[in-house]
Amino acid sequence: MLIHFPPKIATGEELPAHQLRGLQWTVRHAFEHSAFYHERLSAAGIGPDGITSLDDLRRLPFTTADDLAAGYPFALRAADFSDLVRIHASSGTTGKRKVLCYTRKDVEDWQTMFARCYELAGLTRQDRVQIAVGYGLWTAGIGFQQACERFGALAVPVGPGNLELQTAFLIDLQSTVFCCTASMGLLLAEEVQRKGLKDQLNLKKIILGAERSSSAMLATMRDCLGVEEIYDITGLTEVYGPGTGLSCRENDGIHYWADYYILEVLDPQTLEPVAPGEIGEMVFTTLCKEGAPLIRYRSRDLTRLLPGECPCGCFLPRHDRILGRSDDVTIFRGVNIYPGQIDEALNRVSGIGSEYQVRFDRGPDGRDGMLVRVERARNGAALPDEQVVKQVVAGIKHTMLVSCSVEVLEAGTLPRSERKTRRIYDSRTFE
Repeated sequence: MLIHFPPKIATGEELPAHQLRGLQWTVRHAFEHSAFYHERLSAAGIGPDGITSLDDLRRLPFTTADDLAAGYPFALRAADFSDLVRIHASSGTTGKRKVLCYTRKDVEDWQTMFARCYELAGLTRQDRVQIAVGYGLWTAGIGFQQACERFGALAVPVGPGNLELQTAFLIDLQSTVFCCTASMGLLLAEEVQRKGLKDQLNLKKIILGAERSSSAMLATMRDCLGVEEIYDITGLTEVYGPGTGLSCRENDGIHYWADYYILEVLDPQTLEPVAPGEIGEMVFTTLCKEGAPLIRYRSRDLTRLLPGECPCGCFLPRHDRILGRSDDVTIFRGVNIYPGQIDEALNRVSGIGSEYQVRFDRGPDGRDGMLVRVERARNGAALPDEQVVKQVVAGIKHTMLVSCSVEVLEAGTLPRSERKTRRIYDSRTFE
């Protein structure tokens, strides 16, 4: 397992000592080379010599997206401009993009982590990897491509959208791996089914990133595209980009590359650690990042740590799929509702398709309402609408302890997107 791009440690028992060395290096590097971190660490009363154990991590201050916006464009820069070779950027919370800078070593480390993902997914140098994600300022396209080249497979850099070109290349080039967002994968699956192209494809694997995917969406892709394996890749622009973790063939969580960063999962309100298996916010501290190191960066992404060893043989730790964002929570009748919970409830409903839409509104009587719109399944014997409604209402009630109304639509009615499909709408106003 992970022969060509092995972890920096040989066993899981070596991980704490490795992480401590990396944490000590990161704090010293940030303190000495980043004006932002020098000020922040000094204010917290902790310097490079104050890190003697991993427990000292909890003494370190948090970093947020607001910090990146306030210090735009090079808020976290900790290397001379002469040593920087690239920037990437993602959307910001206040209109300013989050700009991250990379040294040559940062780029190489990122490629190594990402190539490890391809290896964990079982790719070989005979694979043809069609890349259908965005290029430019985003980390996605160039991340997928350079890692593919580092791994040694054939990269087919098509970019996002353009279903006609995507299907033509899948057929003409006989691509074996397709990399995309879940929304793009669903669009492609429906297009292939509509045109009857499945038998002309040679797809074996799909690698999804950038958004959550439900079991229904994955089932549609497997059925319409004939793929054997679908993997979920994780990543954040602030933490290099995509490729910092991958689900394995056991499909039981995501292995994350803990030899390159420390992942804490904390309660978003108290900022205290949650127990393994409990949902919390992902907080990142890098261990060897030069250009823009991270110290306790609050990602707002929600997941849970998964205890125990994975049968796949990879000893690096696991977290669950991304379940939503702490700032995406919808409060409905006093209950916090996350998108991942809705996915979980609808995954148990038979007879519906993979797309849904949830609308929160306030009626003339002042009461809040929740409408769940689902599509009938495209294939197979669909359940009568009244049974679908009954299952959805029961599933939402069981998972989130709230009541909802349900609307059943024809397959293909709800909007699709080539990037990220919006599924939650809240039209209520709060005074």
